[in-house]
Amino acid sequence: MTRPLSAGMTPAGPVPTLAGFAEIAARYDLILCDVWGVLHDGTNGHRAAGEALIRFRALEGARPRRVVLVSNAPRPWAGVQRILDGFDVPREAYDAILTSGDLTRDLIAERPGARIYHLGPERDAGIFEGLDLELVEEGASDLVVCTGLFDDARETAADYRDSLARLRARAVPMICANPDLVVERDKQLIPCAGLLAAAYAEIGGAVVYAGKPHRPVYEAALAKAAALDGLGAPDPARVLAVGDALRTDIAGANAFGIPCLLVARGIHAEELGVVAEHDRLGDVAEWLSRQDVRPDAVIERLAW
Repeated sequence: MTRPLSAGMTPAGPVPTLAGFAEIAARYDLILCDVWGVLHDGTNGHRAAGEALIRFRALEGARPRRVVLVSNAPRPWAGVQRILDGFDVPREAYDAILTSGDLTRDLIAERPGARIYHLGPERDAGIFEGLDLELVEEGASDLVVCTGLFDDARETAADYRDSLARLRARAVPMICANPDLVVERDKQLIPCAGLLAAAYAEIGGAVVYAGKPHRPVYEAALAKAAALDGLGAPDPARVLAVGDALRTDIAGANAFGIPCLLVARGIHAEELGVVAEHDRLGDVAEWLSRQDVRPDAVIERLAW
């Protein structure tokens, strides 16, 4: 599938920087929108982003404009919705939510009665509610579900070297319930489950990833969108992925064959020089030229 290019672009041409989402919104029927880094930063909600999605959904067209939030959060969608409510993100800004937690639950359901070692903080335990499984200690497990580090404020992947080696010695497969390497919190980058999964894969451990940038999450998101109006999935050229992470949001959209928009004030903010509120996004061409993947456009923050 050939990925549609934004107006005025060529495969080797410059990536445009948008002043506002209104410049391109009418080209799309569906937005697959990231959550952390776009709608909030872990501390504050981004009001303008929610307003932009509301205005997009109000646009007239041949079919209703829809927004599906696609998050690598390791919890079911209802938990993400409660978080968004706490950040005052209006429910009118989106039609549905799909999370890595939802996909992880589907994968666990394929292994009824599994003895699972939960590698991650207690706050993520809701991912197991109502499923046929047994939560056990590391040494008794036949499956490890990694939702993150036990203490992501202090620990690094190196702290898990011995535990991962023991799991690998017993050939215990891992489901990574959050493929993100890091997220932004209080202007700091916090390690995520993806770091532990990468460390496990590096020593030969078997890892299944639930979430971006892997194809199943996009297939599930399009299926969810298609069910909203009974019209089927929209033309891929009219589906836009919005996110702040090159490795997940942009790489995933590139591989799936849909256009994508990079939000600069996210995990790449320091690299792009927009950490402080008074910073303004400059020319991103040189930075993008050093990356393995490229978005179709860049915007400082999602705003109309």
